[in-house]
Amino acid sequence: MREYRYFVYMVASRPQGTLYIGVTNDLIRRITEHREGAVPGFTKKYHVHRLVWFEEYNDINEAIAREKQLKRWRRDWKRSLIEQENPGWLDLYPALAGVGPGSARPSGPLGRDDIQGQVSP
Repeated sequence: MREYRYFVYMVASRPQGTLYIGVTNDLIRRITEHREGAVPGFTKKYHVHRLVWFEEYNDINEAIAREKQLKRWRRDWKRSLIEQENPGWLDLYPALAGVGPGSARPSGPLGRDDIQGQVSP
């Protein structure tokens, strides 16, 4: 049986900047789309492309429920959630995607542990 993976994520325009929350089944592809402005909309208009936080789920319904929950949260709660794991609001994408100096894309399932110590400012 195939194992499915879904991600709830937050991207920011800059540290403490504009936030966007989304859900996807391919985190690297989706963040690449945000970074390249491939899809018209909020993230393109406000230059929101810095991956600052994500969680992984095996069930799409749980991921969608979490996304909806986070979208209802107050901004300061979202900031606290980001800063628990990423206090410097570093861009997690380069280490996750295996781009940039000193980064190697992990093989197999991706999780926050895979990029620990590999983030770039």
